[in-house]
Amino acid sequence: MLTPKTHRIALLFNANKIFDREVITGIAGFLASTRTSWDLFLEEDFRLRLSGIEKWQGDGIIADFDDPAVAAALAPSRIPLVAVGGSYENVDDYPAGVPYVATDNFKLIKLAYEHLIDAGLRNFALFSLPEAQENRWAQEREKAFGTLMRGDRLHPEIFRGQSTRAPSWDEAIGQQVAWLHSLPKPVGVIAVTDARARQLMQACALAGIVVPEQVAIVGIDNDPLARMLTRIPMSSVMQGAQEMGRTAAHLLDQMLHGMRLGDTRILVPPAGINVLASSRHEAAKHPHVMRARHFIRQYACQGIRTGQVADYVGISRSSLESYFRQELGCSVHDAILRFRLDAATAILASGDCNLSEVARKCGFTSSQYMHSVFKRELGCSPRAYQERMAGQARACPVPDPQEG
Repeated sequence: MLTPKTHRIALLFNANKIFDREVITGIAGFLASTRTSWDLFLEEDFRLRLSGIEKWQGDGIIADFDDPAVAAALAPSRIPLVAVGGSYENVDDYPAGVPYVATDNFKLIKLAYEHLIDAGLRNFALFSLPEAQENRWAQEREKAFGTLMRGDRLHPEIFRGQSTRAPSWDEAIGQQVAWLHSLPKPVGVIAVTDARARQLMQACALAGIVVPEQVAIVGIDNDPLARMLTRIPMSSVMQGAQEMGRTAAHLLDQMLHGMRLGDTRILVPPAGINVLASSRHEAAKHPHVMRARHFIRQYACQGIRTGQVADYVGISRSSLESYFRQELGCSVHDAILRFRLDAATAILASGDCNLSEVARKCGFTSSQYMHSVFKRELGCSPRAYQERMAGQARACPVPDPQEG
């Protein structure tokens, strides 16, 4: 029995970016599920360096073509190559003669936009990035937003702001605050990345703008690190980046076995949207309820009680309870508990966790109390919930490129 040839494959990605890490994870998933034998070349620190790449003697390359420098460096290469990147409205903007696996920028924006519409919002805006060659994917998301808005006979409000650097940080945040104040309220804002969404949430906090009653925010990437750095849990569209990685690996494997794929293009839709507090817009009629819910979102997981919420709002506990019953049909304690439950389900859905640690992080007094809340509100234990979510997240089959 012949031993399958081991191919030497270069992965040219910047793994400090969540999108690139997820693509690499998808490639690894393909290798594990198919027993394909590849020796992978990545820089030791997982950063992308192009110097000398033209001298690399391997069998194949999968590369992030969102960076124009990568496309230029690989243009002379005769090694089998699969490109990964964002989709383009103009088909002429795709690299010629290179199989290309793209995140569907239009569908990413459309999913976020429709979510904000479903939340009852009628004003919308997009927080993008400065125009630059390396930000072409962001400009494609601007085009998608503009198309959707004009289709609904609305004006596309787009703000690019500055690139964030330490010397200009205060100025950049100041511009964001001024832009936020200029928007009609309530407004739903789509940020082209979770990093931009996180900045906007900081700007809202500085400006005293309540999220999500006044400004509802949705990011893109579902980046766990960005979510951990926000006080209010952040909604985000999940790119199908792992599916892109599996698809790209599948294409390259076919090329290594003699298939010619030429201008094959496969657009991968988003995997869904992780809806958390930052975009759960519910128009609050009473300002005391709005202010109380803003405080709860920020501090529920720190073990706050009803009296502390009332103190923050500046009214008696009984008055606040009355407002909550009238407007929301629940007590202040119920609202705090619901937020803790949402935080716990988000952590459990992300992977294997210690239940005692989850209870502590989410403000429950004990794992036993968290267990009883799960059983009462969701009809299952925290562990059963985690196992159910893990089952739903199992990998889907890799699509056949001939069907793309």
